[in-house]
Amino acid sequence: MRAFHFAWISFFLVFLAWFSIAPLLSEVQESLGLTKEQIWTSSICSVAGGLVTRCIMGVLCDIYGARLMSAAVLFTCGVPTCFTGLVNTSVGLSVLRLVVGIGGSAFVTCQYWTSTMFTREVAGTANALAAGWGNLGGGVTLILTGSILFPLLEWIYRTAGTSMDPSELAWRTSCILPGLLCIGFTFVVIRSSDDSPKGNYQKRKRLGLMQKDSAMSHLKSAVTDLNTWILLIQYGCCFGVELTTSNAIALYFKEEFELSTASAAAVGSVFGWMNLFCRGLGGFLSDVSNAYRGMRGRLFWQHVTFFLEGVFIIVFSRAQTLIGAIAALMTFSVFVQAAEGSTFGIVPYLNPNLTGTVSGVIGESTRRDIEPV
Repeated sequence: MRAFHFAWISFFLVFLAWFSIAPLLSEVQESLGLTKEQIWTSSICSVAGGLVTRCIMGVLCDIYGARLMSAAVLFTCGVPTCFTGLVNTSVGLSVLRLVVGIGGSAFVTCQYWTSTMFTREVAGTANALAAGWGNLGGGVTLILTGSILFPLLEWIYRTAGTSMDPSELAWRTSCILPGLLCIGFTFVVIRSSDDSPKGNYQKRKRLGLMQKDSAMSHLKSAVTDLNTWILLIQYGCCFGVELTTSNAIALYFKEEFELSTASAAAVGSVFGWMNLFCRGLGGFLSDVSNAYRGMRGRLFWQHVTFFLEGVFIIVFSRAQTLIGAIAALMTFSVFVQAAEGSTFGIVPYLNPNLTGTVSGVIGESTRRDIEPV
């Protein structure tokens, strides 16, 4: 269970840093004089940051284990997040978000870690809970940076009588805390966690208890399986949708319903907060369906979640009132997260010896799904 908690907390902190700038994009746009297209370009770069690293991270997890790879992702994401306030141009914003976006690889380390710690019969629940609680960081960061840190720092700078615009100073310093949390937890992961129930990979290989395969052989075995590509497309239709929504939701509520930055962030955070139980519920019901009808049961439940996800995103897009939009967003989020949980209830069955590589290839699909709306 210790590895389970390290897996989701690592993922949670990376999401906290990865999306820490998202609720402040309207302030960034105003301060730097950026166009809406430039803001969306930076959001695309944010998601594209892990386009290659997700796939590579799966291979690296199979070879080196999730412990060291989680630590590497935490540090790589945390350091540039601390320097968000130094951005002054649209190119700088896009490059920064591209580098921070590498943190999305934490999803692969999280799912690999839980898949190696639990049997396939309960892998759906374990994977879904860990990923769901990790994804929750996307909702928490909207509250933390958008509704708490930003107005608090703005008030402090205004009270101090600074010569610079308090709002600009506030968004430039709001992302330091999420970055520091990632950096600090890096060392905790290295010192206190394990790769698998049988110990760390490095020690097991030294004792001759693990086979030393090449990265290319792992990747070739994963990409030549047709089922990997089918799940890649399906996962892009749920987690890719979540990433797109997380990047845009605060800006959408501010523009569509004329809310303040803090209020739009608080309202938009309900989408991410549904991860607290919905992704876990999706994985749990996938396991229940498996117990009664085997793999056909898992597939049937997955199709149900995708259908209802599509229905409620249409309902959300047509909502004319704030209350109606919030209700539709919450319902839409339920089935987005459930679809994600049901998908990774199937992943451990594809190739148990290459779970990390398969997870990385499937997770890469989310990088292709974000486009301006």
